[in-house]
Amino acid sequence: MMIPDTKLLYIDACVSVRGFSSRTATLGRAFLESWEEAHPDDAHTMVRVDKLGLKPFNEFMLRERETLAEKKNFSGRDFRHARRFQAAEQIVVAAPYWDLTFPSWLRIYIEHISVCGLCYHYEADGCHGDCQAKRLVYLTSGGDFEKPDSLGVLYWKQLAAMFGIPNFEYVFAGGLDVAPERVEELMAPALARARELGADPL
Repeated sequence: MMIPDTKLLYIDACVSVRGFSSRTATLGRAFLESWEEAHPDDAHTMVRVDKLGLKPFNEFMLRERETLAEKKNFSGRDFRHARRFQAAEQIVVAAPYWDLTFPSWLRIYIEHISVCGLCYHYEADGCHGDCQAKRLVYLTSGGDFEKPDSLGVLYWKQLAAMFGIPNFEYVFAGGLDVAPERVEELMAPALARARELGADPL
């Protein structure tokens, strides 16, 4: 099964009691609006990870995937998310800073795209990425301020390297619950950066 060319794959893992007013989703809309202005002829693909119905891998699922991977048979429905991720020219992930990383359904999505032989492979000197994307952008926001070791950011930075994606950028809007009276002020530079990244032609 062929996956159409994807100029931009937008992975939406936003969850919030604020719904449409989610601060992370707001960053995502800023990026997308800027990207659409800069790329009027290019459509983007959006994946809502909470709507995919994905399950964590168990022993049976792992054995089945390994059997197919050994045969280089990635045509089935179970590999559709990995194929789309592998083929995208640019990837954006939007996820709130939850419990030091991000929502669990995004971790399950990562399990489904991390397919050896498709998105990466091993050689004598270690892991090599096989994804086509030139850049991965991670958008996040949190109640606390960003720390040098903010795990969600570091996690996606390392994933980008594993997948062979040469450029990693992120936007972290932090301190939003520490200083709720300053939310607009704190969001402003993050929104500006998201728009800047959206307009960047790479």
